[in-house]
Amino acid sequence: MTTATPQLIQAALQQLNAVILGKEHTVKLALTCLLADGHLLLEDLPGMGKTTLAHALAQVCGLEYQRVQFTSDLLPADLIGASIFEPANGNFRFHQGPLFSQVVLADELNRATPKAQSALLEAMEEQQVSVDRQTYQLPQPFFVIATQNPQSQSGTFPLPESQLDRFLLRISLGYPDPLAEREMLKGRNGRSLLSSLKPVLNPNRLQGLQSLVPQVKLSDTLLDYVQRLIAYTRQSEECHLGLSPRGAQALVRSAQSWALLQGRTHVLPEDVQAVFAAVAGHRLVGRHETQGEQLARHILSKVDVIGSRHV
Repeated sequence: MTTATPQLIQAALQQLNAVILGKEHTVKLALTCLLADGHLLLEDLPGMGKTTLAHALAQVCGLEYQRVQFTSDLLPADLIGASIFEPANGNFRFHQGPLFSQVVLADELNRATPKAQSALLEAMEEQQVSVDRQTYQLPQPFFVIATQNPQSQSGTFPLPESQLDRFLLRISLGYPDPLAEREMLKGRNGRSLLSSLKPVLNPNRLQGLQSLVPQVKLSDTLLDYVQRLIAYTRQSEECHLGLSPRGAQALVRSAQSWALLQGRTHVLPEDVQAVFAAVAGHRLVGRHETQGEQLARHILSKVDVIGSRHV
């Protein structure tokens, strides 16, 4: 880690918090996901600022940004692009779709059919797309932010567990606190402030920060704690589905990224606890009424850092 790293991160957070009022922890989680080279799922009611957060992240990081509104009639070609015949030269030429951008906002992902969802999720996993037997690499860095409406709303196609697992973190902005809402009522609109944001990072700087995440050290004691958490999700009667190996790796990578945001070169148990609900909430399936982030927080309360409590 260079001496400039903490200053760059803090400058980025300061600009993001100026647009997304009163959501410091959530903003940190969003930046954690980007630094960890993952993809982010934002689940919330309409009008909570999901689109504003996505646009602000792209602008502060100096990345190309595209927004795609997912609808029930969206086709994979609307995302990926298509080969179009050009009479002038008698050949087909591939025209790139909006997926060819560094930050892609998939707005209301669960309003599209599973076929359209799969096209996006394949690109997220492979970092490339194939059209007419040709493979096209996606821009780097490549970051997908998908928003999802609550499943109780009409016209939604729920993402299956295997697709939810592709997202490193799932977060929710929620309602603003009274002070932040008072500022909004006075006319401080986050979206209107987007034009005033200045890029703190650029693609090269961002990739440099991403390369530092795997270098954040993990002690054996810390890994013992992580494995106790993972074992609880798999062995407890409260969980029908526990964390997969990919989910376990996501937890470690997110904790490393969170530690980097704090300006440290090693992971503490507090870093694991800070990201656990966002990493595990959409991957865990409970047997009882307790689900999602609530179940993840319950697990944190049951597993001791030093291992004195057991499943």
